[in-house]
Amino acid sequence: MTRGGRDKDRDDGPERRCIATGRSQPATGLIRFVVGPGHEIVPDIAGKLPGRGIWVSADRAALEKAVRKGHFPRAARARVTVPADLAERVEQLLARRVIELLSMARKAGDAVAGFEKTKAALASGEAVALIQAADGSERGKTKLRPPPGENTHVTCLSAAEIGLAFGREHVIHAALMTGGLATRVVEEAARLSGVRGTTSSVTSRPVDTRPGEKGVGDV
Repeated sequence: MTRGGRDKDRDDGPERRCIATGRSQPATGLIRFVVGPGHEIVPDIAGKLPGRGIWVSADRAALEKAVRKGHFPRAARARVTVPADLAERVEQLLARRVIELLSMARKAGDAVAGFEKTKAALASGEAVALIQAADGSERGKTKLRPPPGENTHVTCLSAAEIGLAFGREHVIHAALMTGGLATRVVEEAARLSGVRGTTSSVTSRPVDTRPGEKGVGDV
């Protein structure tokens, strides 16, 4: 499956060079930035903004280094304004994107929430990824095993964030089934995990997005 909303930069080649590390890697593992209005560096999470792309690895240390060492002005070849909280802005945008994509998957019937439904999806082989809240009970989470393969266990979201995608107050366990959005959810979750600097805990502030309907959360 291909990623939605790719810009020309992403279609031209499989890899891009990180301005902080100097390493090249697939664009799906980096964050694209452009010079926006007022000459400010703007994150282009969806890859749709016009302008020459500036790429940084989806990694908290790389983002902070790019800001601290002045890599953005050099890459832009111009005087630009770089927000001091750029890494936090990227994290918020990525978290919102993962939640929105997961919500779309749920509406399409390609995602379920709750321990029993998740367990059934895993047992039947329908699930391609297990999603579990970073702040959920470790003992409870070990009762479910992700599908075999790479990138099948998403643990970078909090229970409240997963809940937003399912219209509940909080969700601990969810499963993602094969569908047009599966790859996009997993890829964006991987980028978010890198920016948050961990796959086992959430250190960010809550995502600024409207909550859905409240319901009984999982335990």
